[in-house]
Amino acid sequence: MKFSIFASNMIDKKSILALIPARGGSKGLPGKNIKPLLGKPLIEWTIEQAKHSKYIDDFFVSTDCSDIAKVSIQAGINVPFLRPENLSSDNTSSMDVVSSVINYYETNKIYFDYIILLEPTSPLRKENDIDSAIELAIQNQSADGIVSLGEVHMEHPMIVKKVGDNNRILSYINDVKKITQRQQADKAFFPYGVIYMIKTSVFKEKHAFYTDNIIPYFIERWQCYEVDDIYDFICIESILKYLKKDTK
Repeated sequence: MKFSIFASNMIDKKSILALIPARGGSKGLPGKNIKPLLGKPLIEWTIEQAKHSKYIDDFFVSTDCSDIAKVSIQAGINVPFLRPENLSSDNTSSMDVVSSVINYYETNKIYFDYIILLEPTSPLRKENDIDSAIELAIQNQSADGIVSLGEVHMEHPMIVKKVGDNNRILSYINDVKKITQRQQADKAFFPYGVIYMIKTSVFKEKHAFYTDNIIPYFIERWQCYEVDDIYDFICIESILKYLKKDTK
């Protein structure tokens, strides 16, 4: 049967689980998920944003790291277990992690209509982004789900290059029209980790957040950053400081 942890939160009688994946190992920026960002661990930004939602029925942090689990618990999210070794390597698929969480709930006879993936490395969410995205998905239930997209600016695929075997610069994609200015390119988008949302039944069938029936949730230019290394972290920290200053 369908079960909602907080039934009063349900939107259009749809139950929603938010999953925050946070592996302990990171080569680009060691310890990034709990690295202090303006006074609180990086992952706590996403936890607080998820808890602010009117519609999310339960929250789950999936991690292999006891320190991340401790921070998450202190922020008010239960972490019932740490990931096993087979879900903790550099090559672990996020989709396998999602499947393991769904299996955990369904083993306990708890079922959700939708699952949301919120990446802690994408903390630049507007106050109502999560609920606005959920509302968009519920308004378009003929679609399988939604994915947040940010417009690509400088690194447009029509401009990106590669270096060939002869050490010469080549177009990364050959079958595109030649352009000389970024403004001549059509719009391209990158799926930043602000929100991924899909019907649980579809995910179980496709083992993916992408099908040919996904609609976009557009984010703004300043939100198009993900923490992969220290330079991303510095950019995000600077943006948050600017936004904080701008609201005073």
